[in-house]
Amino acid sequence: MKSKYVILASALLISVATFAQKDQIKAAEKALKGGNSQEAVTILQGAESVMANATDAEKAQYFFVKGNALLDLANKKVETGKNLSLAAKSYEDLLAVEKTSKRDKYSSQATASILDIKYKLINSAVEDTKVGKHADGAKKLYDAYLLDKKDTINLYYSASTYVNAKDYDTALKLYYDLKTLNYSGKGISYSATNKLTGQEDTYGTANERDMAVKIGTAEKPKTEIIPSKRGEIYKNIALILVQNGKKDEAKKAISDARKANPEDTSLILTEANLYLETKDYETYKKLIAEVLEKNPNDADLVFNLGVISANAKNPVDAEKYYKRVMEINPKYTNAYINLAALKLEDEKIIIDEMNKLTTSTKDMKRYEELKTKRQNLFRSTIPFLQKAVELDPANIDVAKTLLNVYSALEMTAEYKALKDKIKK
Repeated sequence: MKSKYVILASALLISVATFAQKDQIKAAEKALKGGNSQEAVTILQGAESVMANATDAEKAQYFFVKGNALLDLANKKVETGKNLSLAAKSYEDLLAVEKTSKRDKYSSQATASILDIKYKLINSAVEDTKVGKHADGAKKLYDAYLLDKKDTINLYYSASTYVNAKDYDTALKLYYDLKTLNYSGKGISYSATNKLTGQEDTYGTANERDMAVKIGTAEKPKTEIIPSKRGEIYKNIALILVQNGKKDEAKKAISDARKANPEDTSLILTEANLYLETKDYETYKKLIAEVLEKNPNDADLVFNLGVISANAKNPVDAEKYYKRVMEINPKYTNAYINLAALKLEDEKIIIDEMNKLTTSTKDMKRYEELKTKRQNLFRSTIPFLQKAVELDPANIDVAKTLLNVYSALEMTAEYKALKDKIKK
């Protein structure tokens, strides 16, 4: 008789616990409907310990309400990143429960919410990076990647953002993940200007973009080739390894990358840049020659050679490569901009010397020589800046640089004409 009472008592305890968790879920639902999402989360936290004994239906309901409450908190800007990630985890737990129980009461709504959270995480990450919160942005981008691992670009952006946050160890781990996945990021971008916002929207396919243009919600369709990002990925792996004092490991990483991707010429540039960083100029020159031999008329590659040469403080070679780009593609705007910027770097040297001069006869003579030299330098940039403005009239920074040159040379008519053009 005694053991019978024990069994009955145990059954009673389970029954009471079941009613308690049902009441707690209902109370949480009521709080959420009343706009008290934090209260709903607190109630559900109290029920967490007894959920192991709940039915699959109760577990699904629990995770659904919890996900909704956390998502509502995130939407109210309460610890946005943390609550978005926790909400996604709740929805994923819900999907796992309903998959096991072969029920589908909340799954479709949970799936839609996870997709919504993914884009909210991305948008929130963009806002973080705008205000310099790179570590927070990087974490959100990584969480977005975990929600949809097919969208590998978020892993790439997360790694890049961790670099901006100077968290090089985490960035290196993610770059190795990208390497393992053999991610390239190469593709085609389809975009058009949104007539309502004036912003450029990106579309998944050419058909989606063309349909938006056709129905009149977008205009100015644009198709762009997205180059491979492998070179940048391996370059960053190598640079982080070099920074960590692992130069031999960095060289091996680039060598392995080139063996795995023999047609990816950007990796030759990456390797050349690495040898430049380690001051092995002979190997650097050999690799540059290899690049030119493979693609003498590839404007992007020649432009990158110009950038590398400029970074190596070799302005003669940099100018030669930028001018070669202009021959290959006269509409390559960045070549004109970079060459003008390259020339303008010499202004600081001139100004520094002018500032050291005294009012002696000898120094005043030198001052006039330097003044003429500075004016000639400005004149040499005008054709390149004018061409850049012609090719990209929306680039205000370039236009302002040209205005400053006109002002320094007292070219009043040209200054006024450009100033009026910018106002329009």
